[in-house]
Amino acid sequence: MAVRILLDNPPEFYTNMDTVSGRIQITVNRTETIGAIVVKLEGESTTAVRVGNFGENSIEYNTMRRVPPSAMPTETHKVLYKIEQAFPPLSESNQPVTAALSAGRHDFKFMFRLPFNNACSDTAAMANLGGIAGVGGFGSGLRVMDGSKQLFLRHVHKTLPPSLTGFPGLAEIRYYVKVTVQRPGLLKENWRSHIGFRFMPIEEPRPPPSTSLAFARRPFAFSPRKRRALSSAGSSGKGLLSSGNSGLDEAQSLPPTVEVSALLPHPTILTCNKPIPLRIVATKKMPSTEPVYLVALEISLIGHTDTRCHELSLRETNRWIVCAASGLSIPVTGDPEADVGSEITVPDDLWRNIPLPNTVHPSFVTCNIARSYELEIRVGLSRDLPQASSPSAATSFTKMFKGTAKESDAKIPMDTIMLPLRFTKLQVFSGIAPSSELLSQVHQRQSQVPPQRTSASSPSATLANGANGSLYSRPALPPRRPNTQSDPAPAYDPLYPPQIGTPADATYEAAPPSYEDAMAETVAGPFENAEARPAYSGMTDVNGPSQVKH
Repeated sequence: MAVRILLDNPPEFYTNMDTVSGRIQITVNRTETIGAIVVKLEGESTTAVRVGNFGENSIEYNTMRRVPPSAMPTETHKVLYKIEQAFPPLSESNQPVTAALSAGRHDFKFMFRLPFNNACSDTAAMANLGGIAGVGGFGSGLRVMDGSKQLFLRHVHKTLPPSLTGFPGLAEIRYYVKVTVQRPGLLKENWRSHIGFRFMPIEEPRPPPSTSLAFARRPFAFSPRKRRALSSAGSSGKGLLSSGNSGLDEAQSLPPTVEVSALLPHPTILTCNKPIPLRIVATKKMPSTEPVYLVALEISLIGHTDTRCHELSLRETNRWIVCAASGLSIPVTGDPEADVGSEITVPDDLWRNIPLPNTVHPSFVTCNIARSYELEIRVGLSRDLPQASSPSAATSFTKMFKGTAKESDAKIPMDTIMLPLRFTKLQVFSGIAPSSELLSQVHQRQSQVPPQRTSASSPSATLANGANGSLYSRPALPPRRPNTQSDPAPAYDPLYPPQIGTPADATYEAAPPSYEDAMAETVAGPFENAEARPAYSGMTDVNGPSQVKH
């Protein structure tokens, strides 16, 4: 006996509105009696808490170290859950049906269409799932997900998140197709199989083009070169301020002051597998004739992964080096006689043709995991030329910045100053643009639906709009009047989970996602015209064992 799932022309990754189709291949050596064949399309966002995630002096560490590994808490959200009965077809009969499979190979087809948004936030749909169905019929004798457990978790209504691994024992997001073949009888075990796949979400509607720019700016003034000035004066046999050359000597002795600015289009949006639209501009701030050179440059993308598991929050940080070079000799002051305020644009040849690594996920927010990004540019300025005119390896500059490399290895002058420029509020889009038909439906819906109220005290608003850009931070307390008694807290009804609330409470929802799942059934997918998909390696092994669950 063997049960396999064969996908039809599986791409490198799936996206919203894609069709996940294939067939269930059952091979038996003798005649077997089966009941129903149920196929499930599932996606899980799982987080866990381990002792090693906290410091030894923290309260969480002292609490979690007494918990055995098998009892470590996990939080799983079913972001995607669809069921289809491949055999027997539901249209034929609603009565229990059994069939005998003769020896050989048998194929049963299935087909799903990926929606836009996560399923766990739909409380009505989750409440209708659960338990084990009766004997025969759809899902007969098959265990179905207990959706009531999702009602006691906090959810956000957002676009499906991308596949995510690389955080063993902490977090992962997986998508897969599962099949269960029922075998009637108390002592017969059902046949099961599953296959994983990668998922990359479609982009949100981009804002219209704008001429606005976001910038990170930092000035720096070099120290005067006293020793060099004295030695030059001694060698020429003249005083430091000789007659007729006092103005020239004063300009030469004045140290240079440069202001470096990094510019990005606003709103600041980067695209997966695309170069960074960055401009670096240097501005002369003092009337000094001494030149200044760009001798080193490093552009890094910093990713923050925020996870939450049963009110315990953690943040993991990753860094991608997009561009790194040392041994440069690019002048940033231009003509020594240039006026104060003159600008020099650094040539973008160093980073113009370098795309973001294909391991970068798009920014996303889901119920218990979120990914945000920062961009850091480190600019090395010096008044002296480097020892080598050709750029050295990328590791030389990184080691030099951390102080772990020798001067001869870095090929950077001694008086080099590193100016860090950072963009803290930016988004990374997947690069899968929505079609014009989909955008027109989105604009039509937004013009008809009035804006919804958002309460800072609701769980959804707390997750989506945390203070200071933190996804899971608690909302700020409102200002309180002095010498007055605060209002009593609303009564908690144990019959209603926090996700549903009580009938008497007012309904406050977070900002809805841009797309509705009903659009996925009528609009064509972005790759239905056989367009090439961008590179993406969000998971190394889609069929490997879970790195969180044990």
